[in-house]
Amino acid sequence: MNRQFHRCFASTSTMFLWALFLVALTASYLSFQSFVDSGSRYFSASWGGIQWEKQVRNSAQIHRSGGMLVLVTGSAGFVGTHVALALKKRGDGVVGLDNFNNYYDPSLKMARKALLNSHGIFVVEGDINDAKLLAKLFDTVAFTHVMHLAAQAGVRYAMENPHSYVHSNIAGLVTLLEACKSANPQPSIVWASSSSVYGLNEKVPFSESDRTDQPASLYAATKKAGEEITHTYNHIYGLSITGLRFFTVYGPWGRPDMAYFSFTRNILQGKPITVYRGKNHVDLARDFTYIDDVVKGCLGSLDTSGKSTGSGGKKRGPAPYRVFNLGNTSPVTVPKLVNILERHLKMKAKKKIIEMPGNGDVPFTHANISAAQKAFGYRPTTDLQTGLKKFVRWYLQYYGYHHGKRVN
Repeated sequence: MNRQFHRCFASTSTMFLWALFLVALTASYLSFQSFVDSGSRYFSASWGGIQWEKQVRNSAQIHRSGGMLVLVTGSAGFVGTHVALALKKRGDGVVGLDNFNNYYDPSLKMARKALLNSHGIFVVEGDINDAKLLAKLFDTVAFTHVMHLAAQAGVRYAMENPHSYVHSNIAGLVTLLEACKSANPQPSIVWASSSSVYGLNEKVPFSESDRTDQPASLYAATKKAGEEITHTYNHIYGLSITGLRFFTVYGPWGRPDMAYFSFTRNILQGKPITVYRGKNHVDLARDFTYIDDVVKGCLGSLDTSGKSTGSGGKKRGPAPYRVFNLGNTSPVTVPKLVNILERHLKMKAKKKIIEMPGNGDVPFTHANISAAQKAFGYRPTTDLQTGLKKFVRWYLQYYGYHHGKRVN
């Protein structure tokens, strides 16, 4: 019995040791695999690392007394590129952020990125929904201001891909605001709302005090939601926030989905253009605003934004909350826009005129800009004739056209 007991005990001990060995081996393998996976993620990430931090800090250097350090989201976009260049030109520190999505031709965004790089502006490739990336950026440099221009744009596209608007314009905005309220010091924020928030409002010109509870598109609804969300963060966390309602911004390096851009392309290619009309054959009209005027409004908003009053997510006092229209105050009908393009291109357009479908577009926009004039001297100076001339000159050069013919 004794011998059997010792034999049983020895065999149990051996099994226990083998089990212990297998557990240790499994744990070692899992730890090694975790190390490999994390290392792989680190090396494949488009941000992070010593070289990346160096690029961010170099781009963030301020070269003027009392200058700002600005994070520009959507910096490879139309307005973002122009604002970033203007800030850098006057000596502010600028770091860009863009996800380079394919809503329109990404090669145009990459060309804008190259333009920014040539002026010493580093554009981080990443999404505003990436909370870890935002935290890393705020840890790397202490931004004094955020110019938030990243968004899913376009009224009609919302009918095809509604979730992209919620992802960018609402969830992305909240992720950014969370990063800003937790930062120490908190930055002041200027962000792009839209004239589309006026929706079905028929009172003209549109004023900031007008009702904005009748959106005509999902895009407009997400921008209206953004205004309510930013007000909440201002009230609870003491973030200084300024919302800018842009009115149909156009100009060089513009967005290909905009009417003036696609009209130019189709006229040059001999293709027909679709011109929408409102009810009772009324021509649609827009308050077209040249990009340089919008940039002046953006910089004026940053300069007068005031300081956030919170620290580490805790409010210490009331902070500024403002909303401004940035328009041109001179609405122009779409047929007149086409006529101006025809003169500059020296080509006639093949027009297909149809009634405006129910796709979220509104028949007219017209900005009252008196609040922005009073707050920071906003005064647009470029009429549509002059602005489109500059756009056409850029378009012909960028796409290689000469006297209406494409240069191969």
